[in-house]
Amino acid sequence: MTDVLIIGGGPAGVTAGIYTARANFNTLIICKDQGALGKAEAVENFYGHLEISGAQLVETGLEQVRRAGADVMSGEVVSLFLAEDGNLQAQTADGRDFEAKTALIATGATRTTPKIKGLSALEGRGVSYCAVCDGFFYRGKDVAVLGSGAYALHEVEDLLPLAAGVTVLTNGEDVSANFPKGVDIRTEKIKEVITAESMIGSILKGVLFESGEELLFSGLFVAVGTAGASDLARKIGAVADNRSIVVDNTCRTSIPGLWAAGDCTGGVHQIAKAVYEGMEAGMDIVKFLRQASSGESTP
Repeated sequence: MTDVLIIGGGPAGVTAGIYTARANFNTLIICKDQGALGKAEAVENFYGHLEISGAQLVETGLEQVRRAGADVMSGEVVSLFLAEDGNLQAQTADGRDFEAKTALIATGATRTTPKIKGLSALEGRGVSYCAVCDGFFYRGKDVAVLGSGAYALHEVEDLLPLAAGVTVLTNGEDVSANFPKGVDIRTEKIKEVITAESMIGSILKGVLFESGEELLFSGLFVAVGTAGASDLARKIGAVADNRSIVVDNTCRTSIPGLWAAGDCTGGVHQIAKAVYEGMEAGMDIVKFLRQASSGESTP
C-alpha cells in the first residue's frame, strides 16, 4: 500500500507529487500518456519559460517528481473505489490493483463525450457511467456498453456475471480491446437512444441505429475512450457538476481521502491554475497524513 496515489502525470498531479514525496510520504503516480499538454507545440505563457513544447514540459515535470522520490508508472486507471477499511483502491486496464491511504485525481478534463441524441437526459434512468456501482440493478437483464477500448472492456467484465446478456456498441469506432466470447459487438453508428414511459417518466428502452434498426435493452453503460476524471469520480461517489469534480479550497472532494486538481475541477484550462491546485492538494494531503499518523482526527 502506498501513502499517496496520484492519477495523472500532468502539471497538477506532478506538482502535488513533489510536495508529498518531499514530505517523505510514499507517492505513486500512474499516467497513461502526456495528455492534452503533450500535444501543445509551444508554451509561451508559463513562468520561467520563454518557449517550451508541451511534451518537453511534461517530461521535465516527471523527471522532477522522480528526483523528489516519487514512483511513476505507465497505466490507465479504469476503476477507483473506497474499501471497507477506508483506504482507496484503484485498478488499471491490465488488471493491476493498487491500494492507497489517499488519492488525487488529476487526469485533466474530459474532452470527448458521446454526442448521441437523448443520452444525457436518461442518466440515472437507464444510462450509467459505472458498472461496479449500478450493475447490480440489472441482474438478469440485457444491457449494453458504449465504447470500444480497454475502459469498455473493464465495464463488460463487471457486467457479465450479472446481466443476462451484454452488447458492446462502438458507435462507428474501431474495436481496440479483446472482448470475451459471447459478447455481441455492434459497430453501427447510433442515431439516438429510445425511451419508454414508466411511473417515474421516460426511461431507457434501447438505441436506434442510423440504419433504422432498433436494439432493445434495459441499461446502457457509457465507457467511451478512457476513464476520465468525472467517470472515476462517479465510480467512487464523489460529487461532480456536469463533467467537473466538485472540490473545496484545498481541493478535497466529497469523499474522505480523495482530492482532485487541475482541469478536471473546471474553470480555466491553464497550466498555472493546474500547478496552483496541485500545490494546494499536495500540501493538504501532507497535512491529512501527518494528522492521521499522529492519531489526530482528520477533518
